[in-house]
Amino acid sequence: MAAFEPVLTRIVGLEDSHRLEVCEREGGYQALRKGLRDFSPSEITEEVKRSGLRGRGGAGFPAGVKWGFLPSMENNPGPRYLVCNADESEPGTFKDRVILRDNPHLLLEGCILSSYALQANHCFIYIRGEYPKEALILERAIAEAKDNNLLGENILGSGFSLEIVVHRGAGAYICGEETSLLESLEGKRGYPRIKPPFPAVVGLYGRPTVINNVETLACVPSIVERGGDWFASIGPEKNSGPKLYCVSGHVARPGTYEGPMGLPLKELIEDVCGGMREGSTLKAVIPGGSSTPILTAEEAMKANMDFDSLAALGSMLGSAAVIVMDETTDMVRVAANLMRFYHHESCGQCAPCREGTGWLEKICSRFEEGVGSSGDLELMEDIADNIAFKTVCPLGDAARMPLEALIAKFRDEFIARIGSRTAGCVS
Repeated sequence: MAAFEPVLTRIVGLEDSHRLEVCEREGGYQALRKGLRDFSPSEITEEVKRSGLRGRGGAGFPAGVKWGFLPSMENNPGPRYLVCNADESEPGTFKDRVILRDNPHLLLEGCILSSYALQANHCFIYIRGEYPKEALILERAIAEAKDNNLLGENILGSGFSLEIVVHRGAGAYICGEETSLLESLEGKRGYPRIKPPFPAVVGLYGRPTVINNVETLACVPSIVERGGDWFASIGPEKNSGPKLYCVSGHVARPGTYEGPMGLPLKELIEDVCGGMREGSTLKAVIPGGSSTPILTAEEAMKANMDFDSLAALGSMLGSAAVIVMDETTDMVRVAANLMRFYHHESCGQCAPCREGTGWLEKICSRFEEGVGSSGDLELMEDIADNIAFKTVCPLGDAARMPLEALIAKFRDEFIARIGSRTAGCVS
């Protein structure tokens, strides 16, 4: 961590870091000036491809490759859109909030450069409804940028024009899924769309659209300013760049921290977050938000925080929302809480998810209350198998993956709760 140079949080902590005056004083918008002056749209896309930047919202798909899926203006003239996904709703995830609240102009600069690369003249920032303060900060930042010709008509005399609109969601987790988000933006119920066609071809209002996460877009200015090769030199091969890690749970100093991609999880917990709270012992870690499979303490101590390393351990980097649990954590209660959330947030479009998450919540609750039966574990595994890859969007899999891991790694805790209420073990 000592040699790492913060990129995304460089000005966080300065007084009024959200104001344009402070942002420009600290070097903000220099990448925009360089990009509009020295780069063609396609050259910026190539630079992002060279950087190896992978989406920070959870899927980890290469951003430059995603941009390259848009049809050319010659083959598909007309409007195209960039949509910024700021619907940060996964339990444990609060990393984008730091950018939205403390460095909004970095996100705007990334949106402008990315829109220029995509030749989009309209950008939407879809922000979760529970972030009203951050939405207001963004709107003020947009007004500041427009007043200084950094946004709007003929930006900095370049001939490129862009309007950015902040759209607040209404608190539905499903709208973090990109096609549900598009439906919601169009004023419809947030139902995921069947793919193909993919949004790059048929997206918002039926037009070519790219959807990127807040942190992903906030990486773009540094790529334009310092080059794709510089960005790719940070972190392991194919897992490049700076990364925000939001850590919650039983650590001494929970919070959002920036480090290189591939940071050892042991270092993140013990050095960056000050270790476990009050000398407690590590039991398990959810490494990438509530939808990612849990790691035992032994697995966590050898894990690196990047896409490929965590996949090799059977989990995912996801949003890098690290939830740390000590020896006092009841894994049956963890499972019940997760199933309660995913059942509540299921949009109901697909039967395997709609019915399956409901049944998983009921059975987990039975274990939590000490009235589970001997066949319930196998029943939950069968229900999870009937959800797997059988729904339009990933919400069903987001529910069953952490449950399957909890049952596999902490099966004894579930078994110990069978019939425990009648045995007088649960008060």
